Amino acid sequence: MHTAASPGAAPLGADPLQLERDHLAASRAALRAMREDAESLDLRDVTGTWVSAAVLQHQVEQRIAALADMAHTPLFFGRLDYLHAISEDIAEGGKGERFYIGRRHVHDAEGDPMVIDWRAPVSQPFYRASRTEPLDVEKRRRFGYTGGELTAYEDENLSDPAETDTASALLAAEIEKPRVGPMRDIVATIQPEQDEIVRAEIGGTICVQGAPGTGKTAVGLHRVAYLLYAHRERLAKSGTLVVGPNRSFLHYIEQVLPALGELDVAQATVQELVKHVEVRGEDSAEAASVKGDARMAEVLRRAVRSGITLPTEPLVVQRGSRRWRVPTYELVEIVEELTGREIRYGAAAEALPQRIAHAVLLKMEQGGEAPDDRVQDAVARNAQVKAAVKAYWPPVDPAKLVHRLLSDAAFLAACAEGVLSEEEQAAVLWPKPGRSVRTAPWTAADAVLVDETTDLVRRTPSLGHVVLDEAQDLSPMQYRAVGRRCSTGSATVLGDLAQGTTPWATGSWAEALHHLGKEGAHVEELTKGFRVPEEVIAYASRLLPAIAPGLAPATSVRDAPGSLTITHVPDGERDSAVVGACRAALEREGSTGLIAADARIDELGKLLTEAGLPFLDPGTETSAEARLTLVPASLAKGLEYDYVVLDEPAAVVAGEPDLRTGLRRLYVSLTRAVSGLAVVHAEPLPAELG
Repeated sequence: MHTAASPGAAPLGADPLQLERDHLAASRAALRAMREDAESLDLRDVTGTWVSAAVLQHQVEQRIAALADMAHTPLFFGRLDYLHAISEDIAEGGKGERFYIGRRHVHDAEGDPMVIDWRAPVSQPFYRASRTEPLDVEKRRRFGYTGGELTAYEDENLSDPAETDTASALLAAEIEKPRVGPMRDIVATIQPEQDEIVRAEIGGTICVQGAPGTGKTAVGLHRVAYLLYAHRERLAKSGTLVVGPNRSFLHYIEQVLPALGELDVAQATVQELVKHVEVRGEDSAEAASVKGDARMAEVLRRAVRSGITLPTEPLVVQRGSRRWRVPTYELVEIVEELTGREIRYGAAAEALPQRIAHAVLLKMEQGGEAPDDRVQDAVARNAQVKAAVKAYWPPVDPAKLVHRLLSDAAFLAACAEGVLSEEEQAAVLWPKPGRSVRTAPWTAADAVLVDETTDLVRRTPSLGHVVLDEAQDLSPMQYRAVGRRCSTGSATVLGDLAQGTTPWATGSWAEALHHLGKEGAHVEELTKGFRVPEEVIAYASRLLPAIAPGLAPATSVRDAPGSLTITHVPDGERDSAVVGACRAALEREGSTGLIAADARIDELGKLLTEAGLPFLDPGTETSAEARLTLVPASLAKGLEYDYVVLDEPAAVVAGEPDLRTGLRRLYVSLTRAVSGLAVVHAEPLPAELG
């Protein structure tokens, strides 16, 4: 294998490398020309309405933004030399073609491609080709960059049986490159098993069980980018959404998609999806667990329909000088039929006056009249009909209904009979209910109940595709809330059962997918880690028998001796040892995260300030001037740093409501490091760590 300017490799002669640099410069010039062409478009003479003109202007602005050249992001990262021609305009059997694989398509003035989008079919062999299955690829070339400058290349002659199969030095260097800035995208380092997930068909839902460092979050984001490329028109109409655990996490990942060629993908937390009421209270673990239980859906269904009343007397409708009488039994049949159909409560409320009006029209026809549809609509709006509908099928305000359910013990008991025990009912009732919806002590779990009720009244619109990250932490009711947003679309579910850090964390993906409404989803397990060093992941995996006994321990492709240090100090020396460990980490290139129990954060913040070490909040982009982030353990999930200092593991465990959740929180904290982990403790380590 021939490598240039890569660690441990002989330097490359200038000529071949210069040719590649020349192609990079020409490609960047071509991209600038494409952007200038888009900027020069004159839309003043475009015919059509002002609406179509505005839409066209927006599309042009989006294209201009998409054609921006990111100076420190490689325009292409690989090259494929095919054995045979694959383009239609080249004669069959002709000599092979060469394609540069990059983050977006770039063509020259004649329209010939200079860089091929990594999502195009012709690019797929870059990720899938191997010596056993070369896919007609003669040579695969990987490029190494420093900043935006091309500094190295490395070749794999896949069709040469004489060449030995060795690990890619450039790929390893890219994975281990220090993290300064937003989350690293993996487009240059996607492995075959990851590529299969990224390019899976849009029609099916995929669940990825991924151990720490396996790139499951990046795989999910690349899948969004791929689907938008392959099904752009379809998803432009139906929409896409990335759902993350918190806003810090979403801010952390939001700069990955633009680097993949996508600028307009909505992001939200579950709480932002269900923001029907203002959350101002907090549940106990017991209350939150019951409110998040799937049985609450049946309680809410009963509550929504509790006001339905069967007619007890005939309905007389006055129209002009005549009166039409609908007998009680007919009205009862109509109401019972709508009740039995289990359609949305609001849809039934809209159908009921039309059904009654239709019954009146039949009476009119029997009386010798010839009414049409306009007459039926007029009868449906009749005052007597509207009053009857309100009595039989009263309007439901979702927030008011949930407010009543959580503050009225008798109403809750009636709706929860045979579903929740008396103890569970007592747990979900508000101790001090507010007098109104505006003053009620709404909690995060309550907001999900309001969302469920809202959907029972009127169907929630569905998107084309939803990516749900850190899914293991959702309650069944939260899964239902996300599932409603992709009921007619598909989803990519990402998570790790071992990292479930809520008391209601899911026990299995089959259970989670059931509540999501995607029982037929394919579950893919990623166990080969690329981020966390082997020494670190092996240490963290000691916790798996206690937190996720069914999962196989993760392995790492990176053997980095000395990447784990564990320091036990006397209690009075712990703080100085933590500060010292941060200083030592900051002497190295890259980012550093100080992770600690939430209760220790304020104290550690003061210590860092006194020590003259500037620090950032989670989700804030690091820079050359500020590379230390102070991270509460509750927000560590999904984040990664070159070096991690973990303060007092026992305190991280003790900060959670139960031992299993605490150990899972510790597992998350132990697996955030890319290059090195330093554990500092004064208290004894949890016994589960051995």
